[in-house]
Amino acid sequence: MIEAIIFDLGDVFLNLNHQASVDAFKKLGLNDWNDDLKAKTISFETGKIDELQFMKALQKYIPNHELSEIRDAWNAIIVDFPLERLEFLEKLKNKYKLYLLSNTNQTHIDKFEHRVGLTFAREFYAHFDKIYFSYEMKVRKPDTAVYNLIIQQNNLKPAKTLYVDDTLEHIEAAKALGINTWQIIVGQEDVTNLFDKKIL
Repeated sequence: MIEAIIFDLGDVFLNLNHQASVDAFKKLGLNDWNDDLKAKTISFETGKIDELQFMKALQKYIPNHELSEIRDAWNAIIVDFPLERLEFLEKLKNKYKLYLLSNTNQTHIDKFEHRVGLTFAREFYAHFDKIYFSYEMKVRKPDTAVYNLIIQQNNLKPAKTLYVDDTLEHIEAAKALGINTWQIIVGQEDVTNLFDKKIL
């Protein structure tokens, strides 16, 4: 019997458009997310560098553009948060321990909160016993340290915990620790379909 649920944020609750960000950067002249930028992204998502350092790292490859333009392109990925997903959480909060776990960065969280409004964001956050963002944790999925930290800090039993994410490697890492999982297929399933899955 499931007692706790750990949810991802992006493409689970918050809709993302990865291509929009890719296209926005192409318009600025950045066509290839090279190994240096991939490494900088990981550093940004694990809190090793701040927003200014990250934006300047990007600007190195598109020097003719302002940091504000680069930030806008980075944030183009953030779309919307359907209200029914908040209502879905409402049905869970008194029955299960709930946790939010996301590989993210301060810039995207600021944009998310601005997009949905601070009141909505606070209401969303209030449904969780604890929130885990990679840039605050200094570690990101699929590193097993992420899942172990949540399990240990909250005295959870892996066999009685469910992890919901859209990314296969994150699901597999959790599964390897004995955690129950559900991989959402983006565009085909919605987190609100959880009750239909007969997992709980």
